[in-house]
Order: sequence, then C-alpha cells, then structure tokens
Amino acid sequence: MVPGIGPIKAKNLIRYCGNAEAVFTEKKSRLLKIPEVGESVINAIVKHNVFDLVEKELRFIGENKLDVLYYQDAAFPKRLLHCPDHPLILFKTGNYNFDANYVISIVGTRKATPYGREVCNELLDYLKPFPITMVSGLAYGIDIYAHAAALRNEVPNIGVVAHGLDQVYPREHEKYVREMVNNGGLLTEFTSGGRPDKENFPKRNRLVAGLADVILVVESQERGGALITARLGQEYNRDVFAVPGKTTDPYSIGCNNLIFENGAALYPGPEQFVHAMGWVNDSQSLSNAKQQLALSLNLSPLEENIVSMLRTYPKIRKDELSGIISTPVSEVSISLLNLELNGIVKSLPGSRFDLAIA
Repeated sequence: MVPGIGPIKAKNLIRYCGNAEAVFTEKKSRLLKIPEVGESVINAIVKHNVFDLVEKELRFIGENKLDVLYYQDAAFPKRLLHCPDHPLILFKTGNYNFDANYVISIVGTRKATPYGREVCNELLDYLKPFPITMVSGLAYGIDIYAHAAALRNEVPNIGVVAHGLDQVYPREHEKYVREMVNNGGLLTEFTSGGRPDKENFPKRNRLVAGLADVILVVESQERGGALITARLGQEYNRDVFAVPGKTTDPYSIGCNNLIFENGAALYPGPEQFVHAMGWVNDSQSLSNAKQQLALSLNLSPLEENIVSMLRTYPKIRKDELSGIISTPVSEVSISLLNLELNGIVKSLPGSRFDLAIA
C-alpha cells in the first residue's frame, strides 16, 4: 500500500522490525539502519497514511467475504513461497486448493485460433480425473478458453487478476467468474480500487508462473505476456512447455521460438505430456503408471542406449551424449526428438536432455 515499496523490500522491513505494524511505528533513525532501505523509502512510510487505507480495505473484505492470505500464514500457497518476489498478501474468492497434487498454468495469446482452443479443450478433458488445479489470467483468448474448458470438465481453476476484487476485467468474463466460485475462484495481490493498469499485468504473470508446477504456452505471437510468464517460470525453476505450430502462423511464432531456443519443451499432446510430468490420476498408483508406460515403449537399440546413458549422465548436453555413445549428432537428435514426443525424455535449456520419467 506504500508507493515505492515492493515485496522484497517489504519483507526486509518486516524481518527487521518483527511485524508489519511495527514498520509504521519504528523510529526513522532505526529504519535508516536497515540495509537497502534508503531515506526516500522511509519518508514514504512516514508520510503515507496507510491505516485509513487498511480500515477501508478491511471493511471491503468483510462486506464481500474475501479470504486474506498473509505470507506467514499456513494457508499461503506453498509453491509461491519458493519465489523470492512473492507478495506479502493475497486476496481470494471462491473454493480451491492452492496445494493440489498438480498445478498447471495455461497461458497464451489474446487472439486465440481454433487450433489453440482445441488444445485447451483436449487437455482439460484429459486432465479431468487428475488431482489438479488449473491457473490462468482470465484474459481474452487462450486464458478464458482454458477457464471455460476447465469449468466444462469440472477441473478446479484459479483466475489470477491484475486488479482489485471489486471488479472483473474484462467485464464480459463475469459469467465465468460466477461459475468458478463453486470450483475455483479469483486471486489477486491488489486491494480494492486497484485498476487493471498496464504495469500490473507483469505482476499478475509472476503469480501465474509461481503458483504452478508447469506452464503451458498454447499460442503466442513473437512478443507477448505469455512469453513473460514462460520466462518467469524458468526463473522459478518450473517446467515450461510450448505447443508447436506452423512456421507461417503468426500466433505460433512465440511458441516455436521458445522450443527452438530451448526455453520450453515441446508439448506432444495430453497423454505424453502427463507421462513427461510423471502425473497419475486418482485411479492409478505411481508404480502402475510407470509399469504401463514401460510396457508401451517400443524403443530402437539407439533409443535404449540413450535412455541408459541419461540414467548415468542426467542433464547431459546433446553433443556430449553423441560423443559418449559414438553416434553422429544428427542421429542422436532424431532419437531424442522421438523420445521427447513419447514423454520419455525432456529437453532443457542449453541443449541439455534428461529423463522425464524415473
């Protein structure tokens, strides 16, 4: 609520002062001793009348029956705590589990094509029996198609928004929000009155990335918010997948570039994607899933050799693998692609590869 103080500085202040309230009652001379907190920040704390704003927000929270999650609370999303720039406070509506067995964030262009919509529908239909929560940003395009597909398939889904919970943006999506309340809901770090301004969307994107185990970019132009979310996912050590498309399709350029630059693994389809993530549904045990996958494999001698080497040399570079097994890089590349498409191997940044299954 204090201009110029982001989550990292705020947590630093709270650690030094003991709690959030003490930050506003501490003497200026002591605050100035805190590392990386300059006089401009201290002046903002002293001059900003935050208590009136807090009282107003508390009234809004009570009237609208919102849940408030403080970062030191047990209910705060555990995956998000691993991100150094996570917010101090989150506001939520609805009914959903942050800490589901599996969480996937689905993102993409605001100008979704029929191909992108089909990918969303097919994947959410396949994920229905899994203990999973889906996250997206409630925006036009891929976001709202993913939310709609989740609702149709009764998959809990969270809409992370870039504004306060006194509004829904875009307004056309209010009907989806009303449906989401029973099996999902909204989440934000912005107080009431917070507008969906341009600078708020990157902040929203970091929550979309941080809440998930994996980010799937369905469609993207050469530049766009979905690519920012993918980059944040990499920084947070999340798995990132991208749906490949035609080289001539402007809404697949971003995805194709991510795959080509090893910024994302190739999305091979629902079944192989789930195998790559090691996910099992409610009717399977992990051991049964691995046995079923092993029985379905029909590997060539070279592919078997590559799998064996990856057990010994995880996260190895492609050229190093080629040297170890004395096979041309071109042949190794073809086998790696086939293994990746079958969910056995996953590509990593820097032309490195690792097993996708244990």
